[in-house]
Amino acid sequence: MGEVTVASTSEPMGRLERVDLNEAWETEDGDFTPWLASEDNIALLGDTIGMDLEVEAQEKQVGPFRADILCLDTADNHWVLIENQLYRTDHTHLGQLMTYAAGLDAVTIVWIARQFTDEHRAALDWLNEITDDVIRFFGIEVELWRIGDSPMAPKFNIVSKPNDWTATSKRARQQLSDELTPHRQLQVDYWGELQKLMQQRQGNVRPRKPLIQHWMPFAIGRTNFNLLANFTLTKNLISAGLELSGADAQAHFALLHKDKEAIENEMGKTLVWDQKPGTSYRYIGTAKDNCDLKNKDTWPELLEWQFQELEAYYRVFAPRIKDLNAEDYIPDEPDLDDTEEEDEFA
Repeated sequence: MGEVTVASTSEPMGRLERVDLNEAWETEDGDFTPWLASEDNIALLGDTIGMDLEVEAQEKQVGPFRADILCLDTADNHWVLIENQLYRTDHTHLGQLMTYAAGLDAVTIVWIARQFTDEHRAALDWLNEITDDVIRFFGIEVELWRIGDSPMAPKFNIVSKPNDWTATSKRARQQLSDELTPHRQLQVDYWGELQKLMQQRQGNVRPRKPLIQHWMPFAIGRTNFNLLANFTLTKNLISAGLELSGADAQAHFALLHKDKEAIENEMGKTLVWDQKPGTSYRYIGTAKDNCDLKNKDTWPELLEWQFQELEAYYRVFAPRIKDLNAEDYIPDEPDLDDTEEEDEFA
């Protein structure tokens, strides 16, 4: 055999050093839980377990229970309950997890700790064995690392997960890919290009994995509010906007509508305010029609338009919806203008 030459470099190379968790977080409830619940860090956890997570609340009462962090899996709107510890796993937290599983119909439970004991890892594996696929348990160890004087970097390691979780996810993706019609394939391709553009620009709107449908929801920082992008081949149009849902959708919509003039001035355009009669959804948006969506050569311009629109909606609406309170809505106030244009694009 010939001699193998190893390339050398004159640049100095650092060494990874593990950092004690208490250097970053002194307390669990005061430091670690708020850190984990931030958008970037919950996204990192979501990437680790293969879910798109949106934080609903911290220290949230769920029936008779109280979870450290309550999230929604935006792919299926199922609850994700997170219990986190700064230290080694214990029986108390294991009991809490089992209580959650017993009291909720469909849920993913994530237990995060510095270290999992062998018996607690085995307990999660056993729970995944005996429960059906609507109750799922993840065990996650958290670590901190840095190189030299660099900032500390978190790392999540899965130590226990639902049976065949990786294989099942792969099979599902493959099955969907095999069943794609040309129409559906265009949708997936388009959303894939939008994801790439968002990753390159690194704006406020967090990119998502492409979905096989004509719309894509994006988080805006509060449950029951989503940015929405549409790619509608049948009408040759694309759109972007804000969707409101849930029991308070009408109240929130009416409160935003009171600020319509200021909102549209900030957006620099007239918006469609659609009450969607007979549904629990409300929509505020804009659209671009006469698009040649089947011609991929036109996509760069369309993607740029949609990216800029989503960023504008985030910039204008995110601060407003943060403190929006449905209790401020007075139902006896005059109805919204019935002549408001209904949105045909969402």
